[in-house]
Amino acid sequence: MTLTPLLRKFVLTAHVTFAVGWLGAVAGFLALAIAGLTSQDAQIVRSAYLAMELIARFVIVPLSFAPLLTGPALSLGTPWGLFRHYWILVKLLITILSTIILQVHMQPISYLSGVAAEATLSSADLRLQIQMVVASGAALLALLVTTTLSVYKPRGMTPYGWRKQYEERTVPPATQTRAG
Repeated sequence: MTLTPLLRKFVLTAHVTFAVGWLGAVAGFLALAIAGLTSQDAQIVRSAYLAMELIARFVIVPLSFAPLLTGPALSLGTPWGLFRHYWILVKLLITILSTIILQVHMQPISYLSGVAAEATLSSADLRLQIQMVVASGAALLALLVTTTLSVYKPRGMTPYGWRKQYEERTVPPATQTRAG
């Protein structure tokens, strides 16, 4: 199925918007995680962890699922295809893994937010505070890799991609016109 030019632009715009929004929200989350870890002001620390849960739950989680819908729709509706190029498969794998890891990290995020709402964080929570910085830094790096892959589109076709390309080249022109 090939998308019409208007629909392709719409899906592409949605995909880029969701992906960039996700990247920006993770960058904001990282800034709050660093502030929560390094600040000496208890009010800033508490505010940072309360805000981190809100951003994670209502911005980052929804934005992490959106590219899982728009990306495959876009690739299946264009000549790039979903399984033809390694860079598309790598992007899909990174997106799936990032979304799963995010779901796993929602529990410690909620825990830190709950502790921050009730009392001051103790030194026992330091490991989780460091985990938030490391995890959000890794997530930011993963999203920057997917963005870079989208821009540079490195060469490398899958065996399926090579086979489809060969089939398209060997179809007689009259058949292509009738089928298209």
